[in-house]
Amino acid sequence: MEYLKFFYPPLRNEITQLSLQDNFAGVIQATINYLRRLLQESKVNIIAHHIKLMDMIYKNGDSYVKSIIENIFVRSFESFKKHGKIQHWKLLYQNMPVSFQVIYNEQRKQDRIFFGK
Repeated sequence: MEYLKFFYPPLRNEITQLSLQDNFAGVIQATINYLRRLLQESKVNIIAHHIKLMDMIYKNGDSYVKSIIENIFVRSFESFKKHGKIQHWKLLYQNMPVSFQVIYNEQRKQDRIFFGK
């Protein structure tokens, strides 16, 4: 979680508090909320950079970290797609690490099977 404090200076205090509670899922949710604010401000390049940083954490993480990132962070992409401009989503997707593209597409396929979405 130290990486995240460094990568997300505006969230440093929140990440510190959540870290003290061993709440990694909360830390990931805080980063998503931050990225959503950036999306509202059309700061797509900054978001793309943060997605790549999260991929680095994902690749170096244990199974718990990977599971949280897959099930909270990557799942949030659907919200980015819905609430952002389509050209912003296309740019984010193009710059997204392949590992996250694969996970995202697999989640969408599973959702269509289970929920008809």
